[in-house]
Amino acid sequence: MKKVLVIAGPTASGKTSFSVSVAKAYGGYVISGDSVQVYRGLDIGSGKVRPEEMQGIRHELIDILDPDEQYSVSDFQKNARAMIDASEELPIIVGGTGLYLKACLYDYDFVQEAGEVHTDPELDTYTNEELYGMLRESDPAQAEKIHVNNRRRLLRSLTILRHTGIPQGEMVASQRHEMIYDAMIVGCTMERQKLHERIALRVRQMAAEGLEEEVRSLAQRYGFRAPGMQGIGYKEWEAYFAGKISREEVIGKIIIHSRQYARRQYTWLNHQMPVHWFDSTDPQDAERMRKEIGKWIRDCRE
Repeated sequence: MKKVLVIAGPTASGKTSFSVSVAKAYGGYVISGDSVQVYRGLDIGSGKVRPEEMQGIRHELIDILDPDEQYSVSDFQKNARAMIDASEELPIIVGGTGLYLKACLYDYDFVQEAGEVHTDPELDTYTNEELYGMLRESDPAQAEKIHVNNRRRLLRSLTILRHTGIPQGEMVASQRHEMIYDAMIVGCTMERQKLHERIALRVRQMAAEGLEEEVRSLAQRYGFRAPGMQGIGYKEWEAYFAGKISREEVIGKIIIHSRQYARRQYTWLNHQMPVHWFDSTDPQDAERMRKEIGKWIRDCRE
């Protein structure tokens, strides 16, 4: 199987600098696994890697869409797999969007699950509660995974059922959930309080570098309903521009939401993937992990 290195971890955990050092050491290139950095113009708030930070390493799936364009996990799966399969260099997927990582590495068939189906117009006439009741009756396994207020997922599951005649829960259960690549998954971590401090510092640096102006310009052009504007660091500004909260309150909300997201990232990765964790703030531990990666690369080339 093709070898793929994954560098995962929560926001502000040092993934970018570590991935570049590994790519330089072992001749790899980076595939971004971030769901916001795909959008052009969302630079400061997404913590997008800067040209000088890339240090000449090729980075893919960054700045490929305008903020008003949709981008899904199945889009990432298709794009990332195509790049991995087409290149002889070591692919290094870097990101914290856990489902993106799993969708690329494992045998998830989104074409089978979702296809190019479009929502049945009749379904749009029902309330969320009615849709949930319909799904619970026809596909209870899938209903257990979806909140009653997640209208988009309810519509998607019911539409799949109508178009294929097969409950989505059965489709998912029929997949083996095995890796299709020989992947090593490395995780950047650190002491929790230190991560919280780094997140707060990073958000305040973003604010000092012009995050408000970036969001204002994007909102004027695309509005806050655009897909790209739903990410942390962007959506929080809507109430501020409406005069409902202060600038400091916005920054505080971004810090809180970023910390909550980091906690969810840890939980997801620990439960969903076999991650080799290391302390990215400890130079010795980082060097240990670089050597382990080197051994894995040598072993798979021998």
